[in-house]
Amino acid sequence: MKGPLVGYLVVVAVALAGLLLFGVAMLMRRLLAPVSQTPARLTTYESGVDPVGQGWSQSQVRYLGFAFLYVVFAVDAVYLFPWATVLRDADLGVASLVEMGIFIGVLVVGLAHAARRGLLRWTP
Repeated sequence: MKGPLVGYLVVVAVALAGLLLFGVAMLMRRLLAPVSQTPARLTTYESGVDPVGQGWSQSQVRYLGFAFLYVVFAVDAVYLFPWATVLRDADLGVASLVEMGIFIGVLVVGLAHAARRGLLRWTP
């Protein structure tokens, strides 16, 4: 079978297979999972610990800084590792090296800013 729509037929078949697999999994869960609505099961918990007090509590804003730094350096790794694996390619050129230099420069500026604000200290 040849034609311009064969690729779309494959995509539709894979999507239908995925939907069928999802539907079968949900049906099996509904049939096999135990259903018991006890008060202990309906109690809210956080990380396996019973709740104590009210649901509202203050949290320190500096944890957001740590989360932001983690995201920045995780994205850094996502871009640097693939670039480093194709670095041996002769067609990559100087433009790619300059672009990566700019990228690393922006990361260094962000790291310097975080260090200046004291986000990299381990103790408060």
